[in-house]
Amino acid sequence: MTKGGSVSKITTLVDKLSLRDRLNPEEIEALSAVLDAPKTVSAGSDIVREHTRPLHSTLLISGFSARYSTLEDGSRQITEINVSGDFIDLHSLLMKQMDHGVVALTDCVIAEAPHSGLIDITERHPHLGRLLWLDTIIDAAIHRQWLVAMGRRSGLGHLAHLVCELYLRLQAVGQTGDLTFELPLTQTTLGDALGLSTVHVSRLISELRSEGVVAWAGGRIDIVDWRRLAEIAEFDPTYLRLQSEPV
Repeated sequence: MTKGGSVSKITTLVDKLSLRDRLNPEEIEALSAVLDAPKTVSAGSDIVREHTRPLHSTLLISGFSARYSTLEDGSRQITEINVSGDFIDLHSLLMKQMDHGVVALTDCVIAEAPHSGLIDITERHPHLGRLLWLDTIIDAAIHRQWLVAMGRRSGLGHLAHLVCELYLRLQAVGQTGDLTFELPLTQTTLGDALGLSTVHVSRLISELRSEGVVAWAGGRIDIVDWRRLAEIAEFDPTYLRLQSEPV
């Protein structure tokens, strides 16, 4: 890892948290102060290793990362894709030992927040602490939806659900255009997230294209028919908690 990145440390995080409740200037300053200088992480590198005991939590400032678990045969299951503004391992503050890893799917810019500083935030800024707690609750909700998709949705429905989710999560942090966003992930990575082979993922993408639901090429997705995409996905965004409700 090398230091770098001129992107504001907390812009995307503040954007996301502010969707749910208003942050005051003191809380924004506390978030900025708790984070160390940004660092760059190369694609394919672990940001958090499985079974380690990190003394900090990590904010993803830009790029895509993924939580994953490795099986004995070396295969990998991705259990969540992280986007800008995500505290990718905030729960390590209380979990201590990690039961999964986090890998950079693209080149990423991150900033680390020492656990001692996060504990201080929960004591000095309880409202901000509750907002960060809500963030971990939403993580759990995302995991539940992925579990439902893996077990009960068709492959096409599962992929459509992932596209809907990522679009709204990226929109929340200003990373989309008008029904357009960048998803520079390989079909192998998508297969690890969906539990499907690369060949199957390729066929599903082709099916979404042929139905006129999306235009998908070169890491860019244009959603042509949101209503139909959401219908295929049986998508209900309630679990993302994108509305303002004071905590």
